[in-house]
Amino acid sequence: MTSDMTDAARTKRTKNNRPQQHGSRGLMARLLGWRERRTHDHSPPKRDTGARPSAEVREAGPPEAAPALPEAVSAEAVLWRMRTTVRDEPGSLAALCTALAERRVDILSLQTHPLAEGTVDEFLLRAPAEVDANDVTRAVTQAGGAGTWIERADAHDLVDAPTRILGLATRTALDSAELPLALRQLLGRCSIRSLPAGAVDVDGADAEVPAEGALAHADGAPENTLMRLRAPEGGVITVERPYLPFTPTEFARARALVELDAQLGPRLPRRQDVLTLPQGNAITVRRAGTHDIDAAKAMHERCSPRTLSLRYHGPIRDADRYLNHLLSPRFGRTLAVETASGRLVGLGHLLWDGDETEVALLVEDAWQRRGIGSELLGRLVTMAVEAGCDSVYAVTQSSNTGMVAAMRGLGLPLDYQIEEGTLVITARLDVTPVSSRLPYDQEQPVAD
Repeated sequence: MTSDMTDAARTKRTKNNRPQQHGSRGLMARLLGWRERRTHDHSPPKRDTGARPSAEVREAGPPEAAPALPEAVSAEAVLWRMRTTVRDEPGSLAALCTALAERRVDILSLQTHPLAEGTVDEFLLRAPAEVDANDVTRAVTQAGGAGTWIERADAHDLVDAPTRILGLATRTALDSAELPLALRQLLGRCSIRSLPAGAVDVDGADAEVPAEGALAHADGAPENTLMRLRAPEGGVITVERPYLPFTPTEFARARALVELDAQLGPRLPRRQDVLTLPQGNAITVRRAGTHDIDAAKAMHERCSPRTLSLRYHGPIRDADRYLNHLLSPRFGRTLAVETASGRLVGLGHLLWDGDETEVALLVEDAWQRRGIGSELLGRLVTMAVEAGCDSVYAVTQSSNTGMVAAMRGLGLPLDYQIEEGTLVITARLDVTPVSSRLPYDQEQPVAD
């Protein structure tokens, strides 16, 4: 089974849909008509090989039972997250608190983000259901607040900031691939991209930045809505949030996570699953990284030209060049399938493509049609669900019946788009739960 993918050399779309090339050209030059997808609010996946409890012990729905809501949330109350800028002088905050209290709005938490002039105050508010966002904003403005931003919150926002940041730091320390997702959870709805050294950024500027990073702005966006951070491997991580400027405090927190990642170096979870194929062969599913490049190249040599062509959509001789990008945890997660003798026979990729998420597969010819591709795809989609993704897409051809069948086998709503012979299959993850995966550390048969 094979799936077509995009890589570091793929064409990137900018905010105005103008293509931006990074390296070699190919399939992605024909995909500029894809619709824009909305930004996803990612959270770090809970399991590193996508395994989930079996259907007998797990109810359909989220991977974990929803916690009981605290007293702060009820049918008669609504949670809001709000930011506003107040003057840095005595009494400014008190006036704002008084205005909220007059409307029976409780302040559950408060964070301050000092600026050169004034202070950005970030509130978690509990308001009566009849008090809407306009009422809150109007009261804050009348009390002296400026540049007020407000959106609905939920029970997860009740976790205090230090606890949440420590949790993100822990996840980043355990897994190199957590960094982009940790940044997104830290900073809210934003677009995060990893660019190689010397690449051109989304606003057309040189992506080179000082070692300590920088705040900037993208075309048509307010100041400080674009964050550039020097990636540990020498590239650049860009974070864009057009709807809300970054504060110096947020910039410092993000830079601290990147510095932690740099200090710890490359690292991957060591957990693995041992499964049994219907034919009786034992295989191991584990996380893969750049240390698997040589084994992946050897697998390429054992694959037929058709398999490699369906997978990479370009000259077969270029297949090896994609591996540094594909196996880097900076751009997503990769699952490897090994035989009992340790031979690599399959790779599955979950790639962070800006605001979107791509799935791609490659299974060595001799091991196709044994259920390996479907097993990998199910695990990748499970990881995407647990990361908070609303959808995943696969780039393939209508003649690739194995990949088409595997996507249909997910039991998820699918959207098909065909452009110049290229088929893009998008699976929605916010409607139907993905099929259950096998539990960890158990030898179980893989469905054929």
